Amino acid sequence: SSTHKTNFSLYLLPGQSDFAPYFYDNGPSSTSGNMALFSIAEDTPVGESQVYTLNGTDPEGDSVRYGLTFEKGSKEYFRVEPKSGRVTLISELDREVSYICSSAAVIYSMYDPSYLTYVVEKGRVFVTDANDEKPEFLNLPFIVSVPEDTEAGSSIFKVQAVDKDLGSGGSVTYFLQTTPNTKFTIDGHSGVLRIKPGEYLDYETSKTHFVTVVAKDGGGKYNGKHQVMTSSATITINVLDAQDSPPTFVGTPYFGYVYEVSVPGSEIFTVFAKDGDQGNPNPIQYSIFNGSDGSFSINSSSGCITLTTYPIQLKNELYELQVKASEVGPENQLLDYTITMVTIRVVDLNNHPPTFYGENGPQNRFELTMYEHPPEGEILRGLKITVNDSDQGANAKFRLRLVGPGRVLRVVPQTVLNEAQVTIIVENSTAIDYEKYTFLSFKLLAVEIDTPERFSATADIIIHLLDTNDNTPKFSTDFYIARIPENSPGGSNVVSVTATDLDSGLWGDVKYSIYGSGADLFLIHPTSGIIYTQPWATLDAEVKSKYNFYVKAEDTEGKYSLAEVFVTVLDLNDHPPEFDENFLEKTMIIGAPVKVEAVDDDAEEPNNVIEYSIMKADPENVFDINTSTGEIKLKPFIKSMEIVQNITRQKDCKWSVVVQARDGGSPSFTTTAVVKIDITENPLSGPMAAFLMQSRDNPLKALGMVAGVISVMVMVTVLISTAMYMRNTKSNRIAPARRIIRRKRREQQQWNFKTPFGQPDSPDKVVADDVESNTANRNKNNNSSWPKPPPPTAPVLPPPPLANLRVTERQRSAVPTISGSLTSRSCSRTSSQKSLTSKDTEDRPSQSKEGNVSSALVSELKKKLEQKIIEANQGYYYY
Repeated sequence: SSTHKTNFSLYLLPGQSDFAPYFYDNGPSSTSGNMALFSIAEDTPVGESQVYTLNGTDPEGDSVRYGLTFEKGSKEYFRVEPKSGRVTLISELDREVSYICSSAAVIYSMYDPSYLTYVVEKGRVFVTDANDEKPEFLNLPFIVSVPEDTEAGSSIFKVQAVDKDLGSGGSVTYFLQTTPNTKFTIDGHSGVLRIKPGEYLDYETSKTHFVTVVAKDGGGKYNGKHQVMTSSATITINVLDAQDSPPTFVGTPYFGYVYEVSVPGSEIFTVFAKDGDQGNPNPIQYSIFNGSDGSFSINSSSGCITLTTYPIQLKNELYELQVKASEVGPENQLLDYTITMVTIRVVDLNNHPPTFYGENGPQNRFELTMYEHPPEGEILRGLKITVNDSDQGANAKFRLRLVGPGRVLRVVPQTVLNEAQVTIIVENSTAIDYEKYTFLSFKLLAVEIDTPERFSATADIIIHLLDTNDNTPKFSTDFYIARIPENSPGGSNVVSVTATDLDSGLWGDVKYSIYGSGADLFLIHPTSGIIYTQPWATLDAEVKSKYNFYVKAEDTEGKYSLAEVFVTVLDLNDHPPEFDENFLEKTMIIGAPVKVEAVDDDAEEPNNVIEYSIMKADPENVFDINTSTGEIKLKPFIKSMEIVQNITRQKDCKWSVVVQARDGGSPSFTTTAVVKIDITENPLSGPMAAFLMQSRDNPLKALGMVAGVISVMVMVTVLISTAMYMRNTKSNRIAPARRIIRRKRREQQQWNFKTPFGQPDSPDKVVADDVESNTANRNKNNNSSWPKPPPPTAPVLPPPPLANLRVTERQRSAVPTISGSLTSRSCSRTSSQKSLTSKDTEDRPSQSKEGNVSSALVSELKKKLEQKIIEANQGYYYY
């Protein structure tokens, strides 16, 4: 805690009396008042944010002003706004670095501007800690030396770090950044570094260890967040060597050789050992522990093993010596030792290289003459080669290789011990080609396999090849394209073909011939391959412009190849355009053109392309001509005969026009014709007239149009007939489908039957007329646009007696139909009529005869109606 001291100063003007203003004292935890015991965190950000408010009052209620200063020589950290008393931080705080440490003296004032009365107080501002400092290690760098025989768990070093922060932020704990196979551990609180239990240091394995220790504080607030700060340092641990390792041999295993030319005292092998403790090594002494049989000795200082007898006196081919290396102490006493094995082999001296032999002794060149393309797998029996190495054992083992064009020949055997007969076998017959190589050159190598010297021998194999007829003449291309102008004289050159045969001598000579359906007009020279036309041949592009045939190249043994020749006869402009007649007569109807046409018999464009023009017309500027089609028409302004008659003085309106036809050849030909044109008006009108006028010069066009219309009509007729036939087939049933036709109510027709056999208006005739009328109407409708025909209408029954009202109501509501129910309805109607007739007969005996007549008529009508329906159904379609 600290004391808060306040000083008051009052200043009054003469003649005035006033009380001085005073600050409120709101306690140490308040942010408003007189800044007594005010505390602020060191991580408070610098800026315009308010950290405290000076607050006081004047007893007279006058407004006051605030001021804030620091002691002389002190840094200003705060600023006050005079009117509001709002205090802000203007410099960054650091409790650990700044001279103010944990608190600072500040002078704050308040005055009354009305009476100029002041009050000044001095207080202390406390700066609270924030966790903004890292732990710092002392006494860096950390280097420690430890003997390798230090026991596990022993303390070897102590690290120390301090943190300037307070509270938990100033507490420090330690830990190691562990790595695989680390041998050390550290106490988290004391910082004591120890060797892990169960771990040992070994100078021979690792002379130096590097351990990273981390110091961590307890954490605390910084800028409103919890923060933990750490620092790290590296501890270098040097391991000191101790005499705890025996000697070790370098370069094991050891092998030595005794050769047939060795003498006593010859060095066989030298061993080398060193002390396992390299920090302070001891000297090494060598000795043969066992296995020498008195034939070998060793130098105790250098470790050199020497032969003590001649090789011929050695009893074994293999010796295994046990050599001992011992450390020599300071007093020449023997300390730790190590024993190793040295294997010594008695071997033959490799002093003979492999050698090739022919029939007459050693030889390094072999030659053979043979035909090309021998069968694969064939042995080259003309080569008699033997190879030999006079050494013994491994020194006489060698490998054979054939070096030359790849995979053509192969050698057998490939591995030889001492001596073997060499065989050369054909592997690729195609590669042995006289046309590619007249001779083949190979090198036969013999190289030792398991000897240090790797002696070798070489022999040259030369194979001379003889040619065979193995190639077919081949043209330079599979087809030849030639062009020759028409009317070229006989014997003109067309094209030259070339074929080559890679064989030599007579087998390489080629003879040419020609054949094919298009070869009649051409010949070929048998040796040069030049194709020319027959002496009598005449080429005309208008007759035939394309020829193709085959040429054959054949050698002396009949091997041949073919190529195709395409000859195009080039068209020349040798035909002028020709009109059908030199004098033409045409009738021109105003508004329709007339056409003249010339024909050019040349075969190709532009020789046969004709251009038309009017050379002469009197008067001029009356006609235009289409240069491509030859259509002649009047100028656009001539639209009537009156204009034509105004132009010419002739009343018959006839013109003679000279028309020229020019082809597009070079040079071009022209032909002229006189066209006499008679101009008249069109007597017809309408589209058909226009069509006939346009096609009058081309009657085939009109004929084609008529034929097309007729074809369309025939096709439509066939389609309609087929569709009706299919519908008739689908609807051909025993009873027609039911259809109800509603009619307007017809007035009841009174039928009068005076006698059963009355002549006029008999029921049979009425029914027949009705059926015939319906049949006639149906046939009439069928011949039109095929609407649905009306069904046959049943005849109206005679009116019933007036006394029976129910029968009258039933007849009034009856609906005529054409269906299978027509018969049943007739039958039911007949039965009803019969019952009604019987009843009426009882009531009215005078009408019984008339009722029987009605019943008979109904039966007769039914039979005739059924017969008419059957006849009508033979050509009738039901829907």
